[in-house]
Amino acid sequence: MPHYTAFLRGINISGKNKIAMPELKAGLEALGFSGVTTYLNSGNAQFSAETDAPRPLIEAMLAERFGLQIPVYVLETDTLREILAHAPAWWGTADKAQYDNLIFILTDETPADIAALIGEPTAGLERVQAYENVIFWTFDRAKYQKCRWRKQTAAAGITEKLTVRTANTLKKLVLR
Repeated sequence: MPHYTAFLRGINISGKNKIAMPELKAGLEALGFSGVTTYLNSGNAQFSAETDAPRPLIEAMLAERFGLQIPVYVLETDTLREILAHAPAWWGTADKAQYDNLIFILTDETPADIAALIGEPTAGLERVQAYENVIFWTFDRAKYQKCRWRKQTAAAGITEKLTVRTANTLKKLVLR
């Protein structure tokens, strides 16, 4: 049975789209998913399921159970491991001056489409590299307010196209 990792976009941020993780877990179990676990309070879940298309089931459950229209990014956990194995050498290091993220694209757009919408990363402060349908992104913590991608990933017309997770969160999920 495939094992999946799901990322719910925009959960429990600034008091919006509130879902308690035990309630999310119960909702996923009600769908027939097994071994359900959640990680942090930001909408990260892992589970096993006999379906090869859990995303629409999860989105329908979120609408019915919580009254929320929330995009969900779901992939097999082995695929997440493969993605992280292709991370650039500069991403996800122990360098505390850098803030490392992975951007998951929720729409049919490509990393090139998203990069075109956002624009060039700020030279010397940000780095980006695409791999399949994700974008590895790092920015300078001390100068984050000057970083184009940091501002634009939260801008209208872009934010609803993606969900972002930190390198630390992703690494912990694949090591569980």
